[in-house]
Amino acid sequence: VLAELIEKFVSHLSESKTDCYFSTGSYKAMDADVKKENLSSVQQLGVEMTVRYGKYLNLLKEDAENGLCFVLMSCEEFLKQQQRTVVSSLCCLQEHYAGYDWFASSIFLIMSGDKERTLTFLQQFSRLLVSAFLWLPRLHLSMHLPVTTVEYGIHPVYFCSAHHVEMLLKAELPLVCSAFHMSGFTPSQICLQWITQCFWNYMDWSEICHYIAICIFLGPDYQIYICISVFRHLQQDILKHTEA
Repeated sequence: VLAELIEKFVSHLSESKTDCYFSTGSYKAMDADVKKENLSSVQQLGVEMTVRYGKYLNLLKEDAENGLCFVLMSCEEFLKQQQRTVVSSLCCLQEHYAGYDWFASSIFLIMSGDKERTLTFLQQFSRLLVSAFLWLPRLHLSMHLPVTTVEYGIHPVYFCSAHHVEMLLKAELPLVCSAFHMSGFTPSQICLQWITQCFWNYMDWSEICHYIAICIFLGPDYQIYICISVFRHLQQDILKHTEA
């Protein structure tokens, strides 16, 4: 039901010029015979974890691995059309996105391992503003960003979403804010980790689905509110750890 709902919603918005924040070229995925060996070691590890988790949730079948590899490789090729060339020694500014694509993997699970359906959704979704915040590889070396922003290697999620979380945390949860200040950690570091991983390993699957759906339906600012509500939920634990 969720898969059909987000599909229809995103399809409807992507056909409206006023809702399309990004222009995208045309891309047709050709080679369905993509092997795992074509991926980096980080991606291969991510594929294994995703397939294992998907089977545990009874969402994926035995042959799901090839389908996920096909989606990841196709996304990389599709997004490459919208990247600019940057000469830098920073590992996060190399041609390939340095991490694993947790968002595309989440959509693959929501679509029950249907690779064509997943890819069609991601291509339509990439036109919307919310894709910049939910799907981190979407803006990797992106020509949609100013050159100076790209060269710094800092993702907009860090200086937009995570920054606003810190500002709200001061007002909403001053004790949690102080606890972070005393620890030498920043809430934005934690939020960036949560958002990059789509809350995998932090929330249950149904909650991850709720996070993705809420941000798609209600807008990317809900990413900030969800982070704040998680900090509120963890407040007592955070304060107890600070005392200890």
